[in-house]
Amino acid sequence: MKTDGQPKDLTRAGPLFYPLMCRFNVAFGTTFLFVASFSPTLAERTSFTAKAKSASSTVHEPLQKRKYRFATSTVTDTRLLFVSRSNWESIVGLEIHAQISSVSKLFSGAGTQFSSPVNESVSFFDAAIPGTLPVLNRRCVEAGIITALALSCKINSVSMFDRKHYFYADLPAGYQITQQRAPLAQGGQLQFQVFTPGIHKEPYSKTSHIHQLQLEQDSGRSLHDDVAHRTLIDLNRAGIPLMEIVFEPDLQDGEEAAALVRELSMILERLGTCSCKMDEGALRVDANISVHKKGSPLGVRTEVKNIGSVRAVAHAIQFEIDRQVGVLESGGSVVNETRLWDAQCRQTQPMRDKEEKQDYRFMPEPNLPPLRVVTDGETSADLSLVNVNKLKTRLPELPAETRRKLGEQFRLPAKSVIILVNENLLLQHFMNVMKENESRNPNIAANLLIMDFLTSLNKNKINLDNCNVTSSSFGELVDLLQNGTVNLMAVRKILDELLNGNPHSPSKRIHCFQITEMNGWAQITNPLEIKKICEDVIVKNPDLVAKYLQGKTKIFKALIGEVAKITKQRANMALVTKELEIQLKKQQS
Repeated sequence: MKTDGQPKDLTRAGPLFYPLMCRFNVAFGTTFLFVASFSPTLAERTSFTAKAKSASSTVHEPLQKRKYRFATSTVTDTRLLFVSRSNWESIVGLEIHAQISSVSKLFSGAGTQFSSPVNESVSFFDAAIPGTLPVLNRRCVEAGIITALALSCKINSVSMFDRKHYFYADLPAGYQITQQRAPLAQGGQLQFQVFTPGIHKEPYSKTSHIHQLQLEQDSGRSLHDDVAHRTLIDLNRAGIPLMEIVFEPDLQDGEEAAALVRELSMILERLGTCSCKMDEGALRVDANISVHKKGSPLGVRTEVKNIGSVRAVAHAIQFEIDRQVGVLESGGSVVNETRLWDAQCRQTQPMRDKEEKQDYRFMPEPNLPPLRVVTDGETSADLSLVNVNKLKTRLPELPAETRRKLGEQFRLPAKSVIILVNENLLLQHFMNVMKENESRNPNIAANLLIMDFLTSLNKNKINLDNCNVTSSSFGELVDLLQNGTVNLMAVRKILDELLNGNPHSPSKRIHCFQITEMNGWAQITNPLEIKKICEDVIVKNPDLVAKYLQGKTKIFKALIGEVAKITKQRANMALVTKELEIQLKKQQS
């Protein structure tokens, strides 16, 4: 077993291969030019001379069945596809492939950098050169076990590797090494909170059970050049270490699936076992979806691939549920098939037929011995074995525990807790603000970050990761708001100033109270000044006052609006409301 980060093990690589050029005629009609150039100093370097002019990664599929086209029509929002679903139930199960954060690949010493030049990070083994053998990466085994522990899985003391045979151009060996029959871990569950603002009124808890967690190697990428009508192969991804986490089909809709993916991503990021950068393919989601009428047997399942973001998970599943219900209600039948999610059209499109079960001809991997680890209650003198008990001590605080602590320590509502934990930068700002001054109101701090700050970010089209506002500035804003120096309208203006920087001195930090003083945004709280303003409003608006005195109490809001207009929204509205009520009672008498 090799240790990640150590020099590459070339003892099993066999004899060095000198420059050669082979043209492979692939059985299903696609040809590609493979050029391998090896030297004693670059024994594991493989480069291709052919480069794709217009390349895009695709989900693995037989090339003879790749001729599909996306619809030209667009759907602005899948929720607009109204289908009566009161008599229907949907079942969703997820299969998630998480790329293990590792310096080298699962069975070779080649690198795993995402931005490597085409076919730069390829070893002899990755290219399936005869005479090479796999060497298991210890780091990947440890990452899989730590992840399984965080998900309450049962770690198997002995697991086995299998060969899964299928023939794609980007799979040089003709098989994938995986753990189908004796995986690293089984069982387990993931409990998460489901809450999407604007969709759910209140959050609710959901638990999805895990069938198994297994280690496996990734395949390469097919780069389709539609101009030259050929397919080029990039093997940088071949052999990348993956954890496949197979969940039971116990979800009901897309929002639950998206919440599960979000929770799992947060867990993996805290564990350091996966970067979860979906735009780089580090986390890939496949969804199995079926619908059936209440009380009837389960329906035919379809699988949706190519889901590239958390929100796309919700949209893709919701679209597919509505599509299947529409097909069944129109008298048709759902076909067991694999479909792709087209993010641009926001529709699923057929990819390949799965009516006939494919025979992958699973067989034990003859070049890898059984993987043995030391589990609970076991002891071993062999220090080379991975010890599960030692890995348990490395588990960090998980999101569920963070939510519990936030709720107990700061008495925050569940909605606020969920949003803070879901956005790590918001959580860091909140904790820093409260740590800096424990007398600050946690609800004011949380609402400032969740409501006003995120609104300002969207307004100014700034990504949260690129925001330059410090926790100290948020703390100052909380203080100004809590002591009544400014109101919410002024807070939003101050946030806009902070986000756009200080034009007078860009390199110098400007404090929130300075912005308030320079712009005259301080709240009017002087009772005598408030009284004078309210008296002027009543004198200048006799018609509104007359209607109010006649019993039209809603006019009171119009009078409040007049005060806000005169004071440019700087008046303390609590004092204004109280003073207006006093003045209007005098008018009645």
